[in-house]
Amino acid sequence: MFDRVFSESIIKRAVNAGKAEIKIVNLRDFTKDKHKTADDRPYGGGPGMVLKPEPIFEAVKKFKKRNSVVLLASASGKKYTQKDCEKLADCGHIIIICGHYEGVDERVAEKLADYEFSIGDYVLTNGEMPAMIIVDSIIRLLPGVLGHADSSKYESFSDGILEYPHYTRPAVYKNFKVPEVLLSGNHKEIGRWRKDEALAKTKKNRKDLIGKSKFLKGD
Repeated sequence: MFDRVFSESIIKRAVNAGKAEIKIVNLRDFTKDKHKTADDRPYGGGPGMVLKPEPIFEAVKKFKKRNSVVLLASASGKKYTQKDCEKLADCGHIIIICGHYEGVDERVAEKLADYEFSIGDYVLTNGEMPAMIIVDSIIRLLPGVLGHADSSKYESFSDGILEYPHYTRPAVYKNFKVPEVLLSGNHKEIGRWRKDEALAKTKKNRKDLIGKSKFLKGD
């Protein structure tokens, strides 16, 4: 699942440039039985299977460094935010454990993981997709990865609210016009318009973010 995503676009360029290194680890390589069993039935009964603790602990033990941060991708975790992403981008080494099946033995979350993150209030079939999202969100913040130093500075959530709208050429398409202020060259007015539009979009789509942003308090 990872090969296609990690061999494209910004992630690929970051890896090729030596800005990031990614290693995929198969938990079955750390099992002890001949069937390479990485999951088992849950104690107490119930549907589905649960990832066993042994292969996860063994895998982390092998790859963990002194500066490692261990993350567990789980629907039961804290909601992953841009602030978490920015904090992790300053870490030297990150290990992400992908949940699967009905989940992961709770001892992994309690005794092994430094953080337990969920990418949203919904359930997926596996933790690989959340892991890919977390990796992408971190790598793009690493110095020199994006083309412009300010590329990530004014994005949605970077300052607590959604990003302002963007427009490009042509200035008129099917009678739909780009806002005049963006064509004016008046950067002060453009900045004011962007603040207003960012606030309006946040009020419309994410009212829960209002009041949390320094961006709305002036430069």
